[in-house]
Amino acid sequence: MGGMTLASRVFAASHLTGTFVLRSGLTADSYFDKYRFESDPTLLAAIVEELAALVPPGTDGLAGLELGGIPIATMLSATTGLPAFFVRKQAKKYGTEKTCEGGEIGGMRLLIVEDVVTTGGQILLSAQDLRAEGAFVDHALCVIDREAGGMDVAAAEGIALRPLFRMSELESL
Repeated sequence: MGGMTLASRVFAASHLTGTFVLRSGLTADSYFDKYRFESDPTLLAAIVEELAALVPPGTDGLAGLELGGIPIATMLSATTGLPAFFVRKQAKKYGTEKTCEGGEIGGMRLLIVEDVVTTGGQILLSAQDLRAEGAFVDHALCVIDREAGGMDVAAAEGIALRPLFRMSELESL
């Protein structure tokens, strides 16, 4: 990788050009595929090394959000020694019927871990679910903030969101 910065490595791995239909139904000539940096073990390890420095003091556990936050939380757990928990978008309808898997979280100070944040809606919903199970949630980390209002939505819910990168930083490379 030579002298490439981590930001440029993330961009090179994830930025695709072509014709893509977006969730909104609109088409775009470029697309950012976050799973490309999550599936590369060397790149993911470098990302997690940087994220580890952003984990707030007093954190008891990591709450990885389904789906993209889970590999990041898993590797961050191995790096920091903090336990990882896995947060579903919806509680499963069988077995334990839990939203948060991995153990009891009541009374724990959890750090939400997400890959890319756009509007912040999933952080909001997951924080409410975690709090309903007795956890304290006042911080979140993400690899990329798309700068589409997610930080303000999180702040309104009492959550300080810290991104490793902002989309404008990556697009300016």
